[in-house]
Amino acid sequence: MAAERDLNASTVYANGAFCRYDEAKVGLLTHGLQYGTGCFEGIRGYWSQETSELFLVQLREHYERLRASAKILLMELPLSTDDLIEATVELCARNRFECNVYVRPCIFKGAEDVGVRLHDVPAHFAIVALPHASYLDTSHGVRACVSSWRRADDTTVPPRAKITGLYVNSALAKSDAVAAGYDEAIMLSHDGHVSEGSAENIFVVRRGTLHTPDSSQNILEGCTRRAVMEVGRDLGIGVVERSIARGELYAADEVFFTGTAAGIAYVSSIDSRTVGDGSIGPITSRIAQTYERAITGREQKYVSWLTPVYGGRRVTV
Repeated sequence: MAAERDLNASTVYANGAFCRYDEAKVGLLTHGLQYGTGCFEGIRGYWSQETSELFLVQLREHYERLRASAKILLMELPLSTDDLIEATVELCARNRFECNVYVRPCIFKGAEDVGVRLHDVPAHFAIVALPHASYLDTSHGVRACVSSWRRADDTTVPPRAKITGLYVNSALAKSDAVAAGYDEAIMLSHDGHVSEGSAENIFVVRRGTLHTPDSSQNILEGCTRRAVMEVGRDLGIGVVERSIARGELYAADEVFFTGTAAGIAYVSSIDSRTVGDGSIGPITSRIAQTYERAITGREQKYVSWLTPVYGGRRVTV
């Protein structure tokens, strides 16, 4: 079982080699720890009991985004995208996962150095993989609120990059929402338009069409977001990227979050206002069902999203 796994005994990839988790250490003065000068990705893998296969979803897309994030912080990934994919597959195979997993590659300023800057600080790279269940409990829908914390603006920290330090912005919004009795926060952009959740993109359904904030609203351009738009179009559902006013959330027929960790999570209420009838809507349901089949290898149309870990083989270590 996932809960019984000893994280310290699991295998990780760090500094160019595979090792035990408890052997991969960073110092207290590591630049990335002190100043948040790092970036990361979240990659999901889904176990198919039917085929005894673990499918990693959109590996290439995630690593290409990580490469772009690293560039913003004056870092370069140590491997090609193909080699990163190979290392991730081997990492999961070495851990012999037979469950859903979450993969966390990260690159960060690794020098033990006190000094606020990006230049002349070498980078360290690592990949950790661990068993992972659902990020949000969607059994009764997500109860969301609009946060008083605004999404960080591109003039402050580039939101298109998954920068470690930037997630303080999200953590403030999330914890305030939970403290107020909600499950999740919805953040607005600097000009008051809908941006995203604390760690998810957001979609609004109105009159049978999907609407989602465009990239000018300081969103992270999510891989799952892009996949959902592809699925929606394939299902004949209109998809519009545009600025969305806060009031449109309350008038929506359906609202749902998307993200690597969250998957597709429908929103049952926003600021104590019921969305639709409070249950998962028909469009959200169609998209979620198709997406779930896709990530578990049951939709041939989307097989290009998937990288199988085992392919009929097991790695002995």
